[in-house]
Amino acid sequence: MAYKKEWFNEERFWEEYAPIMFDSQHWAEVPLVADSVTRLAKLNLYDDTILRETNKTAAGPWALDLCCGFGRITLELARRGFAATGVDITQSYLQTAREDAAYEHLDIEFIRMDVRSFSRPQFFDVVTNLYISFGYFENPDDDRQVVQNAYDSLKPGGAFIIETLGKEIAVRDFAEREWFTRAGLTILTEYTPVDSWAGLKNRWILIKEGEWMERTFTQRLYAASELRRLLLDVGFASVELYGDWNDGVYDNRAQMLIAVGRKSLK
Repeated sequence: MAYKKEWFNEERFWEEYAPIMFDSQHWAEVPLVADSVTRLAKLNLYDDTILRETNKTAAGPWALDLCCGFGRITLELARRGFAATGVDITQSYLQTAREDAAYEHLDIEFIRMDVRSFSRPQFFDVVTNLYISFGYFENPDDDRQVVQNAYDSLKPGGAFIIETLGKEIAVRDFAEREWFTRAGLTILTEYTPVDSWAGLKNRWILIKEGEWMERTFTQRLYAASELRRLLLDVGFASVELYGDWNDGVYDNRAQMLIAVGRKSLK
């Protein structure tokens, strides 16, 4: 199915803002996130019978990284023995990921595709959608489609892991505006709650070498209970919620919202 172009389809946005979004802190957390993905997916708990029934190969568990970007997590999972597939719409990001994989002699499949269209039935052991890349479509039904695709793509017993900004955290930490410098760039930001906190409107202004680049977009916000209900409605047998990558409780001190949907073994 073809989807109309939205703000995130603009390649230049991702290229210009990459130094801001993928700073040293987010690269440094890669090992922790990969450890947590492996643990939360409970891949080491699969017994031989389950492995045979789900056609798991000796090459290692299959991981699908949706909105993979530069392959930050995709490459790390491949280094750890996963057979990995990354899906993203930004060609320049994927090209960098492919070059990095080739340099390390990692056999990773990178696919340029809208995540609303990608599905590979009962193929993957774990599917991830990380780094707050969920909830930006104009139509909320598209969020459900992404979750449905992930569910369909998982083998029985597989896990779908989402890391996003929970509505509770957005309200707790809300600031109307802020500015900061990073990677030699100056960023001005403004935030506005919309539709009774159903979403958060973002206005980003990047100043680089005297040039001004402005983008406005809205992220749909999910409370933990709303995200859990979405995953359950699609068909996941259970959903666990965490507030950090160390399995912390999702409470008033949570750093992020991590949801783990588990598919039934049958």
